[in-house]
Amino acid sequence: MKWVTRSHVHVDRVACPWLIRRFIDSEAEILFVPKSRIHDTVEQTGAIPFDAPGVELGHHDGKCSFESIIEKYDLRDKALLRLAKVIHAADTDDRDSDALAAGFEAIAVGYSIRFPDDAENLQHQFEVYDALYAWCRMAVAKSKQ
Repeated sequence: MKWVTRSHVHVDRVACPWLIRRFIDSEAEILFVPKSRIHDTVEQTGAIPFDAPGVELGHHDGKCSFESIIEKYDLRDKALLRLAKVIHAADTDDRDSDALAAGFEAIAVGYSIRFPDDAENLQHQFEVYDALYAWCRMAVAKSKQ
């Protein structure tokens, strides 16, 4: 299945493809286009749009796109929900709501500088998201004890 978002990825536009490939569609093809080309790309390819203005899987009611995708696909993994708090805080004006947010946002900026090509950026950052998800799994497990 094809998915489409705005080019020049940052926190949410890396987190969403990670979420899609790890939990929804492991064979997902992610397309990156200028914001002005999102709707044309959807019409031409049938891609599912995310993290773009006016799309279902975007920012709504104070939630970031990552959270919108979690809701749409009814994902309930507690570690994933913990990760969503980090992504939300790092991607919105709510940075103080999670202690990890500022560092995670800084990592996203650093990767964008090192890897300006969106696909290459994802390739490198997925390891970071995998590691953060592993930490979230550990944190959730510890909170149950």
